[in-house]
Amino acid sequence: MITYIIRRLLLVPFLLFGVTVLIFAMLQLLTPIERASLYTRDLPKNDKALEGFIKIYGLDRPLYEQYWRWLVGVRDPQTGERRGGILFGDFGWSRTGSQPVAQLIAQRFPNTVDLTLWAVAPVILVGIWLGVQAAVHHNGWIDQAGRIFSIIGTSFPTFVFGLLVLMAFYAKLGWFPPGRVSDWANAVINSPSFHPYTRLLTIDALLNGRLDVFLDALRHMFLPILTLSYINWATFLRVTRSSMLETLRQEYVTTARAKGLPERDVIYKHARPNAMIPVVTLAGFSVVGLLGGVVITETVFNYPGIGSAAAAAASQLDVVTTLGFALFNGFILIVANLVVDVLYAYIDPRVRLS
Repeated sequence: MITYIIRRLLLVPFLLFGVTVLIFAMLQLLTPIERASLYTRDLPKNDKALEGFIKIYGLDRPLYEQYWRWLVGVRDPQTGERRGGILFGDFGWSRTGSQPVAQLIAQRFPNTVDLTLWAVAPVILVGIWLGVQAAVHHNGWIDQAGRIFSIIGTSFPTFVFGLLVLMAFYAKLGWFPPGRVSDWANAVINSPSFHPYTRLLTIDALLNGRLDVFLDALRHMFLPILTLSYINWATFLRVTRSSMLETLRQEYVTTARAKGLPERDVIYKHARPNAMIPVVTLAGFSVVGLLGGVVITETVFNYPGIGSAAAAAASQLDVVTTLGFALFNGFILIVANLVVDVLYAYIDPRVRLS
């Protein structure tokens, strides 16, 4: 197991290198003046000074030099301060956020993590449960209902479902408002007595003993979680059902039944664990999608996460910010892929022996 994990860890630097090369190649589609925002937010006004700035920061140098400067940054000739350098967390200046891209990510990402924390359990666990039930009751009314549900879920646009539940639960009933928190809760959060221990609002509310703020934050997250869950349940149902049906036809399942084992043990102790490998893959990438920012859902519900920030940057053609988010999402994807590989080896010993 340890050897298997080490082999996977050794691949991470090469994957990171590939991601950075891809993002850097996209940056080459910009002009040197546009790429200059990687190093400063106040570009020189006249052409002569602008040409000097481009030469100082090597934006007219060969690609390998530009790539290295993009990685490690450049020392300002006047102040000696480091400018740029993604290895040091400097992704450039966000025109839409009016702050460095790294600060914008640090500001928005905890909100996305908070949403993911509460959405991942209903999204994955309920979806798996629905798929298992559909497979166990193959061709029964539960299976038929599951098929209809999965077809509707996979064909229903996310923004349409989000707008429908927003109109029903907020516009008509007034139960679950959009946004992050109510105005009174926001005043509590910004008060000196509220300490941001983790920067995850729901967790910090509990640590500060503010159950009212915690419940208000969950109330605002209910509709985004419901939308994400509904859309993902359909996919999990189909994948889990297909994998379970294939597993239930295996000879070891027939042998377990022939030995007289209870049907519940046959399904949940023998069949389900072996049917989870494709589901683990789907779960891993679902978590990546949540952590990377669910653009449509966050935009519909005015949720200040990383997805809505990326959508705002893309809509205003803020290329530096958009590529900064892409680089960050690439890092999340690599880490999640590593975790999924380790889970593979834990679930199926044949994987780590291959």
